[in-house]
Amino acid sequence: MPMVSSQHVSLPGAGMTCTHCEEAVTEAVHEAGGRDASADFRRGQTVFTLPAELSLGDIQAAIRHTGYEPGAPDQPQPGIRPTPRSTAADYDLAIIGSGAASFAAAIKAQGLGARTIMIERGTIGGTCVNIGCIPSKTLIRASEVYGAAKQHPFAGIETHAGTVDLGTAVGQKNDLVASLRAAKYANLIDEYGWEMVTGEGDARFIDGETLTAGSRTIRAARYLIATGVRPVLPPLPGLAEAEPLTSTTALDLKQLPRSLVVIGAGYIALELGQLFHRLGTQVTLVQRGSQLLGDYEPEIGEAVRAMLEQDGVTVLTGTHVQRVERSGELRCLHVRVDGVERVLEAEQVLVATGRQPNTEALNLSAAGIETDQCGVIIVDAQLRTTNHRVFAAGDVTLAPQYVYVAAYQGGLAAENALTDANKEVDLTALPGVIFTDPQVATVGLTEAQARAAGFEVTTSVLPLSSVPRAQVNYEETGVFKLVADNTTGRVLGAHIAAGNASDVIYAATLAVKHHLTVTDLVESFAPYLTLAEGLKLAAVSFNRDVATLSCCAT
Repeated sequence: MPMVSSQHVSLPGAGMTCTHCEEAVTEAVHEAGGRDASADFRRGQTVFTLPAELSLGDIQAAIRHTGYEPGAPDQPQPGIRPTPRSTAADYDLAIIGSGAASFAAAIKAQGLGARTIMIERGTIGGTCVNIGCIPSKTLIRASEVYGAAKQHPFAGIETHAGTVDLGTAVGQKNDLVASLRAAKYANLIDEYGWEMVTGEGDARFIDGETLTAGSRTIRAARYLIATGVRPVLPPLPGLAEAEPLTSTTALDLKQLPRSLVVIGAGYIALELGQLFHRLGTQVTLVQRGSQLLGDYEPEIGEAVRAMLEQDGVTVLTGTHVQRVERSGELRCLHVRVDGVERVLEAEQVLVATGRQPNTEALNLSAAGIETDQCGVIIVDAQLRTTNHRVFAAGDVTLAPQYVYVAAYQGGLAAENALTDANKEVDLTALPGVIFTDPQVATVGLTEAQARAAGFEVTTSVLPLSSVPRAQVNYEETGVFKLVADNTTGRVLGAHIAAGNASDVIYAATLAVKHHLTVTDLVESFAPYLTLAEGLKLAAVSFNRDVATLSCCAT
């Protein structure tokens, strides 16, 4: 006969209302022969290991004998065996931070029946909902609407753009942030039932197994650090004294600056620079590198620069900022552009040159947790730090700074911390978006990366002007670029600069993830007069000139 192993059981119900109820049910399960039992009255759930020689009915009868009524067992996740609970620890998992990575981890932990606590020194919700994705994209969309009212390409359609009341727009943005922070973060704590500690100050390790948060001393079997990052100023003479804006403070301005110099040309610099320009600010982008978006395909950087300059944004590449001075209401940047000394004057300066992990207050050395010279927590492929009890996830590890990456890593880290899953992070088909206009969306390898990885590469570059949807929109500045393995035809990467690139890239992500070929794209239907059709046309153009085709012909 086949051997029957023990199984992990999650049993809902029991009618528990307090910690005394938890203790009674836990004791009943142990007396009946169950192992590693723990009851949680907030979630109405009891988890335990059921030995092979014991029936579930024996455990249910024991619980009923205490006066509580157990429900039918939840189905266990195949292949996942929760780590036995530590009797020496107060919690199975303590999470430091309350952003996307933290909440994903807590939800995963609660699903595994773990005793979970979350610690937040400030505002619940982390970067995305409070000072990142939500507020920036809201104001970016507002600037797009205003910009289109001022100027659009359609003959016979007269529109008018009035004045900008930035304070009112920011107030609306703040209302949305508060609403989503409650709905997607704060309200979920009671829904799932983990313990929350706020307002106690910084969490701080006192050794490898214990930390403090204000007056609280917390001992957990496993820890997850997800404390995120913050904007950092480069060490430029006079910069701090000039009181520059950062990505955080810029989104809370109540008055629109007449002029703005943006130091940096990454996604934050480009998004916010274009936002303020479209609202009416004179904007100059300053970048040290010679190419805009230097880590992207050159065709992408060229397309974005062309659109910015068509809009009236001044783009200075190859620029070295030497110092910053404050002169009355103006900030003066002394720069060298291609060897020529210049002075740039503006009412405000926005610095968007990098971010720094929030790790210095954690006393990581006391816990044996190593960081690099910038404070980035060093983790392995399973997100474990140099202390095997401690994991880290999200921006604090300097993973790609997308909220969906942080959430993915948070859930994976919690699962690895609490079970024997030992899953490794896989970002091989990770899409990224820059919310400029045109939007930039990419997934997979660039041409240079593919060649460096040893592929024999073939590419297709399709100007946006060849895509019918772009033609009818009168928005033809942009490009589709596909990178493929010349031997197999497998799609290795897709790179798009177009008005709705963010909506198109998911199809390309599936192509990269599931090793689809150029032929697969060519032989798939693409709706006519959508920008997604550009993906198919880019595939067609590997072998044919799409300019010689009729509508929809391949």
